[in-house]
Amino acid sequence: MVLGMWLSAFTTLHVAPSLIGIATGQIVVAGMLGSKRFDGWTAAFLAMTMLTSVAGYSFPVERILPSHVVRAISLVVLALATTAFYRFRLEGASRGIFVVAAVIALYLNVFVLVAQGFLKVPALKALAPTQSEPPFLIAEGAVLVAFVAMGIGAFRSFHPATLERIHP
Repeated sequence: MVLGMWLSAFTTLHVAPSLIGIATGQIVVAGMLGSKRFDGWTAAFLAMTMLTSVAGYSFPVERILPSHVVRAISLVVLALATTAFYRFRLEGASRGIFVVAAVIALYLNVFVLVAQGFLKVPALKALAPTQSEPPFLIAEGAVLVAFVAMGIGAFRSFHPATLERIHP
């Protein structure tokens, strides 16, 4: 049991915010690529991604795992993104900090989704049982390349000082 819940129920409560974070993060990054600011979607993305990162530490483990390191990095970049967005209101350098941090946070969430897919989906696990085989490496490499390209595009496109705020 975790936090008074069966492990399967807790896992569901951990995965749901992760998927919501990925979906809302895609909307936020698409907005940045289209020079649009989505404040409501951004709040949902930051909150759900933080929630899933924090909740992940509640799973019972005997030692520090790579997932703990990914969560720690995620929480640091989410703190940067949140501070840039809410405290500094994307003015000056905080615009770039927000874009980079938000894209990294979304990337880390998708990176984990792909890794979990190769662990939990039988067809994917058969292709890469140790996650060191070419199908896994190609999938994660493609995700990384896509996010680097999105990050560069978002950094170049997103200039909120000249944009009208859009609320969902």
